[in-house]
Amino acid sequence: MAGRSLAGDELTGAVGAVARSVAGARRIAVVAHPSAATLVAVAGALAAGATAVPLHPAAAPRERAHVLRDAVVDLVLDDDALAALTPRAAHTAPPPGPPPDETPALILYTSGSTGPPKGAVLPRRALAAGLDALAALWRWTPDDVLAHALPLSHVHGLVFGGLGPLRTGSPLVHTGPYLKPVPHASLYFGVPALWSSLGAADLRALSGARLLVSGADRLTGAVAERVHRLTGHRLLNRYAMTETLVVTSPHLTDLGADAAPGSVGRPVPGARVRLDPVDGEVLVRGSGLFSGYLGRGPAVDGDGWFRTGDLGSWLPDGSLRLLGRKDTDLIKSGGYRVGAGEVEDALLAHPAVTEAAVAGLPDDRLGQRVAAWIVAESPDRAALASFLAARLAPYKLPQEIHVVDALPRTALGKVHKRALVAERARSPQGQGS
Repeated sequence: MAGRSLAGDELTGAVGAVARSVAGARRIAVVAHPSAATLVAVAGALAAGATAVPLHPAAAPRERAHVLRDAVVDLVLDDDALAALTPRAAHTAPPPGPPPDETPALILYTSGSTGPPKGAVLPRRALAAGLDALAALWRWTPDDVLAHALPLSHVHGLVFGGLGPLRTGSPLVHTGPYLKPVPHASLYFGVPALWSSLGAADLRALSGARLLVSGADRLTGAVAERVHRLTGHRLLNRYAMTETLVVTSPHLTDLGADAAPGSVGRPVPGARVRLDPVDGEVLVRGSGLFSGYLGRGPAVDGDGWFRTGDLGSWLPDGSLRLLGRKDTDLIKSGGYRVGAGEVEDALLAHPAVTEAAVAGLPDDRLGQRVAAWIVAESPDRAALASFLAARLAPYKLPQEIHVVDALPRTALGKVHKRALVAERARSPQGQGS
């Protein structure tokens, strides 16, 4: 990672050096560069019985100050500080950490629809249960070699892609800002934006891998099919959140040609899932659930169910399909409920459309109107309208279609729909451009 390799006694010694140096601290912020030092710092903090608070290395000063103040951290570790704490000659084993109980292990800050980021408190119980469930489902063993390019400030990169290899004992290769083929790698983790950005030659080079995993955003059929065609592997598309860790995942035997399109699998061991009978919101409970948001009231109802804010439906094979976010992907237009994902699928089925995002815009008459943003090469608007009319009910048809050069995305590659809606609100009213 970042040009440094650690293994065996050297890795153990580095973790032990950090644990000794931070002994007595309650909460430790770690500037989460994509480096071995970051994982050593987090593992050392956990071994010392402290709680690690990852900081995005590119966080704006205001956001960083909010996290440090809200979490009431005792100290901040970055790569420079860790270099002084982890001499290469150190070989002292770390102390045994607390058991996998309700003791807080991580506080991961996640942005909501309003207000500053909230700290999701993940107990040691959740990390142990979640990672052990993945190891069993994916047959993840010390013989595997994991490669990914995910940021270590997010749950996907830090927990699954960082603490996961430490818990299973499998080697990890972080490929930097871009996902690249790694000799002898058997597992690859990525997000849809990374999978779609890989060139044909790089995808073909992944044919020798055992398992390719996607998550953190909606996986389109076009991206999944391209990866399958060039690698010979079907992407394992799992469902996870910071607050829940992995909720559902296909089994390896579910990745055949008859896999249900759009499926994110069945609940993992230790997780239970149900859908709200009114709007289809996904509710989760189980051993991988977080303790709550730092400094806030209970995040679950009286029976222990957490409302994810995601919308879903059950497929005929008993697996879950995600339909989008309740706050941005459930559009209430003229008394009808329109799922943004269904409209996006129809747009992406058109050969000229390479990317699509759909959201609801305020409308005095309808409550919300369906709006779409597409990346397309000189689309024929009349032909596109006819194409959609043959696939969607009239109330689901976009009333605005905006052609853009690219869709705005978050650090993890998710389409930033709120940015699209905000930009539309600032523009003159009228027809889509």
